[in-house]
Amino acid sequence: MKFDVERYLGAVDRKVVALEKDGKPARAVVLARNYDTSVEDLWDALTSPERLPRWFAPVTGDFKIGGAYQVKGNAGGTITECKPPELLALTWEMGPAVSWVEARVAEAGTGVSRLTLTHTAHVSPHWEQFGPGAVGVGWELGLLGLALYLENPDAEKPDENTFGMSPDGKAFSRGSANRWGDAEIDAGEKPEAAKTRAKNTGDFYTGETS
Repeated sequence: MKFDVERYLGAVDRKVVALEKDGKPARAVVLARNYDTSVEDLWDALTSPERLPRWFAPVTGDFKIGGAYQVKGNAGGTITECKPPELLALTWEMGPAVSWVEARVAEAGTGVSRLTLTHTAHVSPHWEQFGPGAVGVGWELGLLGLALYLENPDAEKPDENTFGMSPDGKAFSRGSANRWGDAEIDAGEKPEAAKTRAKNTGDFYTGETS
C-alpha cells in the first residue's frame, strides 16, 4: 500500500511562537495532532518504557518528577512535571544545549484524543540557519511513527533510515520543512528568511539540495 504523504502531513497543525525564556529570546515550536484512541491509551503510548520503542526509541531512566531520562542515541534530561494522563514536561539536553519539551493530551471527541507537543528553545545560530523545522520535522516524524503504530500495533516498526531515504520519506521531510517555513511566516518572520531556513532543513533531512 502506498504511503499517503499528504494525508499524514495534513494531519498536523503547526505554530511558531516568539517569547522569552529565562530572560532570553526564544521560540516555541508547537505541533498538534489527533489520534483515534483514548486519552489513557495515548498517554500510555507516550510514557510506557515498553511501548516507546515500538514507535519512537528506547528510553531509560527514573520515570518520576525530578528523575533523569535518556533517549537511546538522542537527547536526555530531567522530568520537570507529570500529571497523568494530561501533561508531561521535561528538559531536552544534547551536549551543552538545553531546551524544553511539553506534551499535553486531551479528549477531542468520542474515541479521539489530541496530542499537543511544544518544544521551546533559545534563539541561536542553529535556529538562524534552520528555523522551526530544525526540531519540527524531527518531532513530526515521531508523531508519524506514533500514528502508524496506533493504526496497526502489531506491525513491525519501519526502519527510520530506510524510510527517511525513500522517495516517500524525503517527500514527507521536505513537505514538513516547507510547512514549518509557512508557520514561521504566519508568526511574522520575513518570507525570504523563513523559506531559506525551510530549504536548509529540507536539504539536511533529505541529503539533497532542492
